[in-house]
Amino acid sequence: MQGPEVAAFEQEFAAFVGAPHACAVSSGTAALHLALLAVGVRPGDEVVTVSHSFIATANSVRHCGATPVFVDIEPDTFNMDPAKVEAAIGPRTRAILCVHQMGMPCDLAAIGAIARRRGLALVEDAACAAGSELRWDGVWERIGRPHGDAACFSFHPRKLITTGDGGMVTTRDAAIDARVRAWRNHETRDGVYGFNYRMTDVQAAIGRVQLGRLPTFVAERRALASTLRDRLHGGARDVEFPREPDWARSNWQSLCIRFVSATAATAARSRLEAAGIASRSGIANAHEEPSQADGSRAPLPHSEDAHRECVLLPLPSQMTMDELDRVVAALAS
Repeated sequence: MQGPEVAAFEQEFAAFVGAPHACAVSSGTAALHLALLAVGVRPGDEVVTVSHSFIATANSVRHCGATPVFVDIEPDTFNMDPAKVEAAIGPRTRAILCVHQMGMPCDLAAIGAIARRRGLALVEDAACAAGSELRWDGVWERIGRPHGDAACFSFHPRKLITTGDGGMVTTRDAAIDARVRAWRNHETRDGVYGFNYRMTDVQAAIGRVQLGRLPTFVAERRALASTLRDRLHGGARDVEFPREPDWARSNWQSLCIRFVSATAATAARSRLEAAGIASRSGIANAHEEPSQADGSRAPLPHSEDAHRECVLLPLPSQMTMDELDRVVAALAS
C-alpha cells in the first residue's frame, strides 16, 4: 500500500497536469470527499454544485454532512451555468463544486471569480477530464492545474486512463495536500477521523503506464469525435453536439448528442440497440433522486431536458472507421 509506485505515479501525474501536489486515493469519490473536507466543508454547510452529474458529485457533499445546492447547466456545454451561481449562494455556503462534464472544461474563469469575490472554496470535479485543456491567460493548460483549491480525478474503468479504480487530488496548497494525505491513511487531523482511501502499488504501476499513453488516447478520441460529428451532420438532421468553447479542448471522454425531443432520443436508442450498438441515456440528475431532492431550490429545466433528450454514443479509443460508420448509419436511418 502506498509504496514507491504510488509515489512515482503522484509525481508523474502532478508533472503532467502542472500541479505542485498530487495525492493518489482509492476512487474518484474518495478524492471528492477528501478535497471537500480539506477546504473546510463540515456538517451544516452548503456546497453549490450541479445536479446534472454522476451521483458521486452530490454524495461526496453528503459524506461531509453538508447539503448540495443545485444550479442549472448551460444547455449547449452541459456544464454549470455561472450566471446561476450567485443566486444559490447563502449564509451557509462554504464551497463551490464545479464539474468538467463528460470531459468538457467548465467556465473556470467565471466561476473562480465568483468564488474569490464571495470568499468561497472552489473544488473541481475533474473525474472525466484527464487530458482536457483550457486556455488561461492565452496559454493552454491541462485540467488539474487547479485554478481553485483542488481538482479531483477518477481512474474508474470508464475513464480515459484507469487503475481498475482509483482517484487523484491535485492542489497548489501544501496544507490541503497534507490533510488529504493524512486522512486517506486513517490519521485523525483537524477533528476529522481518517479513512482507508489508499491506493495500492499494483494500481499505481498500471496508472503510470496508462498516463504515458494518455496523450495518444486523447488525440484518438478527438479525431473520432470530429469525424463522427462531420459524418453524422451529413446524414442525420435535428441533432446537436456539445459546444466546445474556443477556450476549451475536451478529451471527449463521453460523447452525447441531443435530439429535438425525449421521444426522438428514445427512438434513436432503440434503433441503435437493434443494430447491435450500445448507448446510454443522457446523464441523470441528482435532484430527481429522492435522497437528493432537498438540494433543489430553483427550477433546473436545462438539466432535466439534457437527461431526457440526449444519448451517449460509444466512443472507445480503439474504435474503427467501420464501427463509426455503423453508428452513423443506424442514427441516420
